[in-house]
Amino acid sequence: MTDQFSDKLRVSLVVPVRDEAKCIEKLIASIAAQTRAPDEVIFVDGGSKDETVRLIRETAARRESGGDPEERSGTKDARPRIRVIEAGEATPGRGRNIGIAAAQNDWVALTDAGIELEPQWLQRLIEAAEQDDRVRVVYGNYEPLVTTFFERCASLAYVAPRREHDGVKLRGPSIASAMLHREVWKEVGGFPNLRAAEDLFFTERIKERGFKTGWAPRATARWHLRPTIGATFRKFLLYSKHNVWAGRQWDWHYGLARNYLTALPFIALALAQSAWWLLGLLLVSFARVAKNIWERRDGRDIRQLLNPIQFACTGVILLVIDAASFAGWIQAAIQKEGAARTEDQPVVS
Repeated sequence: MTDQFSDKLRVSLVVPVRDEAKCIEKLIASIAAQTRAPDEVIFVDGGSKDETVRLIRETAARRESGGDPEERSGTKDARPRIRVIEAGEATPGRGRNIGIAAAQNDWVALTDAGIELEPQWLQRLIEAAEQDDRVRVVYGNYEPLVTTFFERCASLAYVAPRREHDGVKLRGPSIASAMLHREVWKEVGGFPNLRAAEDLFFTERIKERGFKTGWAPRATARWHLRPTIGATFRKFLLYSKHNVWAGRQWDWHYGLARNYLTALPFIALALAQSAWWLLGLLLVSFARVAKNIWERRDGRDIRQLLNPIQFACTGVILLVIDAASFAGWIQAAIQKEGAARTEDQPVVS
């Protein structure tokens, strides 16, 4: 595809943010490095308490003046306009709705904070849309950013494996790496006003409505994983709680609970007869870790994947995620559901 072909569509990029000062500049730099720049960039801040908004505004000001050292575009006119909308206490779902409603273009690309976009990300999304004028939504790929041993184990524990879609393999569909026409957003009623699972509801509604979907496996967004055990626990505790409030127990929590309920007979037999029954639990746990690693091997040598230290670390991370999931479930049952969302309704216009 040529650059001229990719310029047929005008695209707004919408990103909800909240307390992302540690990583927002890397995302902005990756946006600036796009081979096909978005025609505008809209950050919707959902009530940051840190320096997120200031950093975005300062970067936007530098780009407007042409003084941003990260800028790679040839002319000032090639640089997309960066806008910041301060939405108060807004969930990611409401933030995306506000951004899409404010967008000046019918095509809208979507990603999240905590991500770095590969240089050809947007160009490849656009090319997938332009291959068929019936396409109204395009999903790209996402990959974990792995720089440490812990992050490698974390990616084996919980990053979704690649799946086949219309003959191509990628991780997705994910709103963190997607582009859609505004009519899709209107037809499905926008994103639910939720802090978690809003993307799942949204993609399910798109599938139910039968919109023509394109796939761009080389349009890759790279995702920063949580760097420590403590940060991983806090992330999944929060995610678990908000998923329960969103009514998504059936596709996560119930299955997890069933898995642990199957352990009870082994524990009862171990107490009543012999501790050797616990060996059965150990074998089941071993099989679970091995399955996770095998599904996410991505062409790596199996001997490397079965490194015993890596195997054990992956297993520990899975147990931490399980504990966080149950803790979040309990918190959701105790606390009020209203904490899952703001009072404002989604914006669809």
